[in-house]
Amino acid sequence: MDWVILIVAGLCETGFTYCLGRAKSVADVEWWLWMGGFLTFTFLSMALLAKATQTLPIGTAYPVWTGIGAVGTVVVGILCFHEPATAWRLFFIVTLIASIVGLKIV
Repeated sequence: MDWVILIVAGLCETGFTYCLGRAKSVADVEWWLWMGGFLTFTFLSMALLAKATQTLPIGTAYPVWTGIGAVGTVVVGILCFHEPATAWRLFFIVTLIASIVGLKIV
């Protein structure tokens, strides 16, 4: 169950970066709404990470959490913000995913 909590925490990290990306292109009330989402996802992400590290080793949980957030943010950037999906970028994302899986295995 702690791995599920950790995965959800990483997805919340992706959520707060998505909200941050949306907030930079709007103003007024809409900016405040996106920032509210940013703060909500940030709080959830940190709280779930703290919960997961009660039983998982911090040396494994933290890199997995940041890796999920990093991969998720790149994918969101490509799909939602039209960032380039170059071969090198995809290669390094796959390498990052392989590293996360490797940490889980060992």
